[in-house]
Amino acid sequence: MAELPSKTSTSLQWLLQFSAQSSTAALTPEQVNALSPVALAYIGDAVYELFVRGSFLLPPKRIQAFHQQVVNQVRAEQQARQVQLLLPLLTDTEQDLLRRGRNASSRGPRRVDSQIYQQSTGFEALVGYLYLTDLGRLVELLSVLDLSTPPPNA
Repeated sequence: MAELPSKTSTSLQWLLQFSAQSSTAALTPEQVNALSPVALAYIGDAVYELFVRGSFLLPPKRIQAFHQQVVNQVRAEQQARQVQLLLPLLTDTEQDLLRRGRNASSRGPRRVDSQIYQQSTGFEALVGYLYLTDLGRLVELLSVLDLSTPPPNA
């Protein structure tokens, strides 16, 4: 695998090490495929937030600033933007999973447009699925994301 950008390499390495020790490796492909898109999004939400938190650990900063950076990146609006960035890179299977996650989403919080919420749920379902099935591919896709740019209206 090519050298990852230094900004994200620490959090990606940590994610790989953590995942290698995770109990999710005990899931069979049949069990993963039996999970609903909402269940995959539930896992994907946690994995993505952990990745983002790891990305902002250095340089050290006050917890409030750290928290605000993370919140800005894990918001539905920003995840929907990430989908647009990743879309040309996704395989047909990954695009299908994104669609299934998007279609499984119900109405989200009032502050978020339903289409944006559906896009973010699709993104989280994709992250969850790849976390459980193909960690290398997940790392490849996450390394493309630019977390250094604050989202509009952040």
